[in-house]
Amino acid sequence: MYVLVFYVPESHLELVKQAVFLAGAGSMGDYDCCCWQVKGRGQFRPLKGATPFLGKINEMECVEEYRVEMVLREDIKANVQNALLSAHPYEEVAYHFIPTQY
Repeated sequence: MYVLVFYVPESHLELVKQAVFLAGAGSMGDYDCCCWQVKGRGQFRPLKGATPFLGKINEMECVEEYRVEMVLREDIKANVQNALLSAHPYEEVAYHFIPTQY
């Protein structure tokens, strides 16, 4: 089992969650679409060569984002990762998989 953690702008929160849920993440026993989310403020500065969804090259950008966490089985990890990257608006998606026991 893994915990998937990712950060997403509020504008794409439901779209990205639905994509990873459809790939099988967020299932626990007799429940699906399970996640924990909290709103926060992310910051970044796009550098030369970037094609930012938000912000301008060499300028600091702050944006309301959500941190989303959900569990998934190891056998669907690649599909979940593909779904996340396909649905997410950022060219560099901040996410990680944390091994866990459930």
